[in-house]
Amino acid sequence: MSGGSVERVRAALRAAGHADTVAAFPDGTRSAAEAAAAVGCEVAQIAKSIVFRAGDRPVLVIASGANRADMAKVAVALQGDAGPVFHVKRADGGWVREVTGFAIGGVAPVGHLTPPLVLLDEDLFGHAQVWAAAGSPMHVFATTPAELLRLSGGTRADVREAG
Repeated sequence: MSGGSVERVRAALRAAGHADTVAAFPDGTRSAAEAAAAVGCEVAQIAKSIVFRAGDRPVLVIASGANRADMAKVAVALQGDAGPVFHVKRADGGWVREVTGFAIGGVAPVGHLTPPLVLLDEDLFGHAQVWAAAGSPMHVFATTPAELLRLSGGTRADVREAG
């Protein structure tokens, strides 16, 4: 299944006018630490994809690999002028695969089966280059935070858990 997922990410990158920078790392890039070691960067430069649920809507938080996402901050970032609209909770692996088309460890910021609501961790913008999952636990692609924002259609937000 990962071959199709990686190709879906490649197609989404090309369709958005982004270079195909997908690279494979047979030893794995499942965690931010593994991905950073594989590409030779700081853990903070890994743009990790975390999927939450807001009812039936997927919420994709693209966080710096050095950070944990704060669900309360995510909910606040998603709220409208009328106040909280979404109850955000953790998503289980089966639901993530069903709605995104990706297994946990390979969730990309693009190419989702169901378009998610997207938030980008403000801390990613402190780096010139970042790497994100490309559809499998062994594939990543290089990009910039500004391109990631454009590609994902997301919103910049403070989502980092304090402490």
